Amino acid sequence: GLKVPPLESKAGKREDLRKIPLVTIDGADARDFDDAVFAEKTDEGFHLIVAIADVSYYVRPKSALDHEAYRRGNSTYFPDRVVPMLPEALSNDLCSLRPHEDRACMAFHLWIDEQGELKKHKIVRGLMRSHARLIYEQVQAAKDGLVDEMTAPLMQDVIAPLYEAYAVLDKARQKRGALDLDLPERQIMVDDKGKMTGVQKRARLDAHKMIEEFMILANVAAAQALEAKQAPCVYRIHDRPSNDKLDAAREFVEAFGLNIPKGQVMRPAQINQLLDKAAQTEYSQLISTVILRTQSQAIYHPENIGHFGLALRKYAHFTSPIRRYADLLVHRSLIRAYGLGEGGLSEEEKVTLTEKAEHISQTERTSAEAERSAVDR
Repeated sequence: GLKVPPLESKAGKREDLRKIPLVTIDGADARDFDDAVFAEKTDEGFHLIVAIADVSYYVRPKSALDHEAYRRGNSTYFPDRVVPMLPEALSNDLCSLRPHEDRACMAFHLWIDEQGELKKHKIVRGLMRSHARLIYEQVQAAKDGLVDEMTAPLMQDVIAPLYEAYAVLDKARQKRGALDLDLPERQIMVDDKGKMTGVQKRARLDAHKMIEEFMILANVAAAQALEAKQAPCVYRIHDRPSNDKLDAAREFVEAFGLNIPKGQVMRPAQINQLLDKAAQTEYSQLISTVILRTQSQAIYHPENIGHFGLALRKYAHFTSPIRRYADLLVHRSLIRAYGLGEGGLSEEEKVTLTEKAEHISQTERTSAEAERSAVDR
């Protein structure tokens, strides 16, 4: 059995977020819920909360749990099974933000203006209680006017403000010109006996994109918050594409009457213009794939060069400490920098951060290759 520190039944030093109608929104087949969201309108824009399972409370540096999580680096997702970074007692129970149960969390209060710009943020260690376990399709249906008994009472105070905040964040994303590749994700259908029954395209609803934008915003806040305290951070960095790769792609897209400008530093927005033109042809996905191959690999690093694909200058991974070790390191650094109690970054971790970032960049690559080959097969 897993020995875990008991969660104080009273919030104790934690901020009590149990009354706030935070909800989780995931796929129908999700087994763990590690992020919950909330939005409300303010005079200046919106106040958002992104609450994430407080994995660092349970997984302490130097413990056997920590050692194994670091060795794995991340969870690996195959069509029919998951090789998790952490044991199920954590990922499917104590760190799963199940509805109507008290859970420890790390949460960002985020304030954005009408332009979707992050004006201020505050990190807290909290005690939360998810008010509903919702599914993407169900939330999208509710937004489009088809409510069910679960979404009907949440419509006005929970779901509507989430979509309003998303509209503002989406506009900001388009304005800064994040890469917008047309790459349908394939979902392998597996029956309950573990046999593959087919392949379908995974739908990309606004509900998916909304959660993605909320997560990106929290990740930006994490990087800013650590920088403000001059604390160590594991950034998610993504370099601009190399000239060699762009040259190779240039020849290919020219055959479709599209062009990649020569001899200038590419911005993601320029690639988007090309993708928009490609979208009017039937070769949109092919051209997206070729552009994807020009991209550098995103990696973890303690030194920041920004994220080209998202067109962001400061970006870390904060929102999935259950399945990515990088996020756990970011949580620990925030705990230490902001004096949020036990389980902060140790001196030893601080010193070996470069080596750790390299290791988890490598495990991520290994997982991605394994996942790809399983899907191909």
